[in-house]
Formats: sequence, structure tokens, C-alpha cells
Amino acid sequence: QVQLVESGGGLVQAGGSLRLSCAASGSIFNINFMRWYRQAPGKQRELVAAITSGGSTNHADSVKGRFTISRDNAKHTVYLPMNSLKPQDTAVYYCNADFRNTNYSLMASWGQGTQVTVSS
Repeated sequence: QVQLVESGGGLVQAGGSLRLSCAASGSIFNINFMRWYRQAPGKQRELVAAITSGGSTNHADSVKGRFTISRDNAKHTVYLPMNSLKPQDTAVYYCNADFRNTNYSLMASWGQGTQVTVSS
């Protein structure tokens, strides 16, 4: 079993910064994609950013230039520093990972989510 635990959410004023972290633990052989999604009230969950094990990244247009996904493969951890935050960034942010477990099976896991609230 693999667990993803997010941290770093909170309340911040518009223009401020937060740094999200997500650490994976458990029966991990390796992790391929790690992603951040977010879901605002009344809206569908949307992909914010993704990163491969090799460090290739992709960011949603709405966060380009403000958020930068990164990861530490040795720590099975993905980060999302968020700068110049806007009220429309308010959402629950979820971590997601595609990995192989120690039985070499392909699996996917989600974190429990962390709330980010940006006040105007």
C-alpha cells in the first residue's frame, strides 16, 4: 500500500506565496508521473501541473509563470511552489502519482487534499 500525504496549504492574501509538498511512502518500487490537481467548489477537478521521473514538466496555462512543479526522487516527494497567488487559485489541491509497487504492479494513488485559500 502506498500513501500520499500533502502539506503546505493554508490561507494567504492575493499576491502571496505558498509551497505545497506531497510525500509518498509505502511499497514503492519507482514512481513515474507525479501530478497536482485542484478542485474549487462547484467545479471539476483540474490538472495543475505534472512531472515525470526524468524531470519533464507540464503546467496548466492558468498557472504558468507562477507555479513550478519539482520533485525529489530519492525522497519520493513532489513540490509545488505557488507565487503571485490569486483568489481564483482557491481550491483543494490533490497530489496524484503513478508508480510501480514492490510487486512490480502498476498502481495509482491520491492524497487526501490540502486546502489553499487566497483572499482578495
